[in-house]
Amino acid sequence: MAAAPQGAGSPAACYQELSRFPAVTRAALGAAAGAQTFLLYTECSRPDLPRRRPLRFSRLYSLRHAGDGRLAASHAALSTEIHNQLLSQDSPTGQLRAVLSRCPRQGHELLEVWGSSGRSHSVDLTALGRHGEVYTERPFACLAWSRSETRLLYVAEKSRPKPRPPCPWDVPGAAGLVEEDEEEEGEQFVYHEDWGEALSTRSEPVLCALDLEGCSISVLEGVPGHLSPGQALWSPGDRGVVFVGWWHEPFRLGLSACSNRRSGIFHLDLSSGRCELLSAERAAACSPRLSPDGRRLLYLEGDLGGPHRQCLRLRMLTWQTRQTVTVLDVVQEPTEAFAGLYAEELPPRCWAADSRRVVLGTPQRSRTDLLLVDTEAATVTNLTAGSPEGHWELLTLQWDLLVATCSAPHQPPSLVVAVLPPACRELPLRWVPLEDAPTVPGITWKTLRIAAPCGGQSSAACGTQAFEALLLSPPASSAPHPLIVCPHGGPHAVFDAHWRPSMAALCRLGFAVLLGECWGLGAPSSGDVAPTASISPVNYRGSLGFGQAGITALLGRVGQQDVADTQLAVEQALRSEPLDPQRLALLAGSHGAFIALHLLAREPERYQACALRGPVSNLPALLGTSDIPDWRYVSLGLPYSFERVPRAEDVAAMLLRSPIAQAARVRTPLLLCVGARDRRVSPTQALELHRVLRATGVPVRLLWYPEGGHALAGTETQADVFRNCARWFLRHLGHLGQPRHDSSTGTAPRAHGGPGATAGPG
Repeated sequence: MAAAPQGAGSPAACYQELSRFPAVTRAALGAAAGAQTFLLYTECSRPDLPRRRPLRFSRLYSLRHAGDGRLAASHAALSTEIHNQLLSQDSPTGQLRAVLSRCPRQGHELLEVWGSSGRSHSVDLTALGRHGEVYTERPFACLAWSRSETRLLYVAEKSRPKPRPPCPWDVPGAAGLVEEDEEEEGEQFVYHEDWGEALSTRSEPVLCALDLEGCSISVLEGVPGHLSPGQALWSPGDRGVVFVGWWHEPFRLGLSACSNRRSGIFHLDLSSGRCELLSAERAAACSPRLSPDGRRLLYLEGDLGGPHRQCLRLRMLTWQTRQTVTVLDVVQEPTEAFAGLYAEELPPRCWAADSRRVVLGTPQRSRTDLLLVDTEAATVTNLTAGSPEGHWELLTLQWDLLVATCSAPHQPPSLVVAVLPPACRELPLRWVPLEDAPTVPGITWKTLRIAAPCGGQSSAACGTQAFEALLLSPPASSAPHPLIVCPHGGPHAVFDAHWRPSMAALCRLGFAVLLGECWGLGAPSSGDVAPTASISPVNYRGSLGFGQAGITALLGRVGQQDVADTQLAVEQALRSEPLDPQRLALLAGSHGAFIALHLLAREPERYQACALRGPVSNLPALLGTSDIPDWRYVSLGLPYSFERVPRAEDVAAMLLRSPIAQAARVRTPLLLCVGARDRRVSPTQALELHRVLRATGVPVRLLWYPEGGHALAGTETQADVFRNCARWFLRHLGHLGQPRHDSSTGTAPRAHGGPGATAGPG
């Protein structure tokens, strides 16, 4: 692999260089010749900036047991680009691969099966018309092989009648004709409720099975009408289907990044058609994983309502007896050994060969570690604690071979493998690098631990008062670094210590950033030289990975505790690091932008620049426009029910916590980046804020992305967002060695203009 860049050039060149490191998105093992040799197939992705789209490709490796738990690895073939593929899944033996792809000409979806002799099956799902589009998005998507390797299970949109021809009175010469079936008139305009942000084309999922022997497709019947099924797999003996069912009555609430929706683990018996609930009646259950021996079913479970993400339980069901036990419970206060489970899903293959141990990845404070769980002893072993990498992800565990990726803020992802030793002898693991990415020269990072004041609480309650921030710093220089502060969104999310090329690019270019949010920054523009700076994420109280008590403590305190924590982290960083207090900026999105706007209003002269994505500025206005209206109530400590409508006191409480109420105090130049298709935070929030700030003479610029959603995803969109953010900060923070101080006030000057003035990118 080529070495990392040595010098900081233009922002565009730096980001393009750092974004070339691929992320491994999938891995599968197959047995090769001999019991000790395996083939490892991986799928990778990285931005292809010249072609303005992601570049996806596959790599193949050969692994061989060398004795004493050691592995020898080598490349088995050249990398190959992947075209038009939507989903893929290897069979249990690794001898077959199912691939769902889209034909670029007709737009049809094809489900194919490939083996050592080539393609054995190709089914045009669109032409058959048994269902609509196949689901490829979380949390519904799946592509599951039966153990006999003769059937494939997937989720698709329910088929609907095609639009009827024009009404008779619209057709020349057809006056007086009468529709044969008047009940179907106008059906093409009936509203079909969807699942919200990132799932706006998904409404009524159905379970579908492809029989490879008969080349036939069936839509499985027996799923109750009040459920939307997903995450399906075959039950033991292929006699039924295990799936997650989400309640969608009386109406659907947004599912993206929300693990608190009512859902259960169900078993559909294919012979009798009986559908059985296996998990708790009123809970949020997901991610079923069947053990290799077929005797145990593992899944995650959380509480209904409340925070959209939370600490989860690990539950296990014995298949024959239907008895369920809690393997790991919710952790209120974290310990050094274990901080709780916060993963949105379990790895696709996470069981060890003994059908007793499980390996999974989850945030542990400001790290994401791999944990080994003994399901019988209910014990946890951290397999990666203390490693220099801050983020680990398990890709697959087969035949007791672990395949994972690891990274750090200054180190791109490395692909590593290890042999899982016998029980009670797991540590230390011997990780073997397959693709070892170099660290980026000059960037360093550290974890800052911050103790918030107890605020009159008892000393025992102060255990939930500690939080952390990650500080990324560029090479040392004689001048202090400007600092960009980035509180994360969510608010129940976490900024862990993993590789983000956009953040590394900003740091290489010299920006100091106090980050709590990762939000798709792409390539900056060329021709600009950035100031020297540091990067630091703020995991304020309420972040994942610090215990359920910390998550719950934020409810009713949004706009207060999270804002105070972020500012406290800034003050501590300024005291302990070589940072320039006169050159501070804010970079955030969603709820992080909500925090940033509060900071701008509370201290109008503190920050010299701000760039926000999809900002939350007017809480009551979101009640009728967001796909998660429940959060507006829960965040303020108010009860929510499906039938609840806003009351005057509710609206007043929300408005008091809204940054828009204090917008007249804002003086900082502001860049707004908005997706026109954002279902989570309506783009009208930014439009309203933009108008108010223009009226008060604040330099403000609005970027409107017609196809963008809440995440502003996509190679071209991310690149444009980064370019504009970088230039905005350059304009208002000054260049390296040239802090922009006003001679009369000693503060950084601001762009001036009358009402309606806007500031360009410079």
